[in-house]
Amino acid sequence: MREILTTNTKSTCLDIIAIIDYDDIMQRDGTPPTMSSITIRNLDPVIKERLRVRAAEHGHSMEAEVRRILQSTLKGPVRAPASNLYDRIRARVEPLGGIDLDLPPREPAREPPRFD
Repeated sequence: MREILTTNTKSTCLDIIAIIDYDDIMQRDGTPPTMSSITIRNLDPVIKERLRVRAAEHGHSMEAEVRRILQSTLKGPVRAPASNLYDRIRARVEPLGGIDLDLPPREPAREPPRFD
């Protein structure tokens, strides 16, 4: 099974095509999975030049530098998204000790309109 992911943006016309062969990744005979590959087309020349310079500074090829960037960026546990807005807000505020809001006192509700 092959999956093709294409992303286009008007401003940079960045066209990324990633091809992942899940049959190779999910081998069941105990051998290590083969590596996947990714092709990036229409990359902004400025970004490519910055990548080339960064790779040279670290003594790597551009491919090795991209691999290193991806590994360091995506390393670590994958966080499961909170199930709802309340849980996401609570997860951000709880480590800070919570929030104590001074809510104004409630006023009595107005009388509903009469249609006599």
